[in-house]
Amino acid sequence: QLQASGGGSVQAGGSLRLSCAASGRTFSTYAKGWFRQAPGKEREFVAVISRGGGSTYYADSVKGRFTISRDNVKNTVYLQMNSLKPEDTAVYYCAADALFSTREGDFGSWGQGTLVTVSS
Repeated sequence: QLQASGGGSVQAGGSLRLSCAASGRTFSTYAKGWFRQAPGKEREFVAVISRGGGSTYYADSVKGRFTISRDNVKNTVYLQMNSLKPEDTAVYYCAADALFSTREGDFGSWGQGTLVTVSS
């Protein structure tokens, strides 16, 4: 139900925009989040956006560089990533939850992930 795309390879300082398209007519009733998993590390929270898009929250590591947004007409959530760093290299996952949460365990639906590689 969630399909993430937009990953790729970019040099440090560059930008990428990830998209997560959702199927189903209940898209707007769920908060949406982005998580990431770097090689050899556990999956971690990146950003979350509320159902209507009025509230957002970011991990400290991406605050000021990443922006999460959503288009409830297109059933799509976005993650604009600017000033990318090598430590942003990871597989990025989108997820859906009924609550506005930063906890991985609260998210019941997950996309397949898209790889972002940032070279120095």
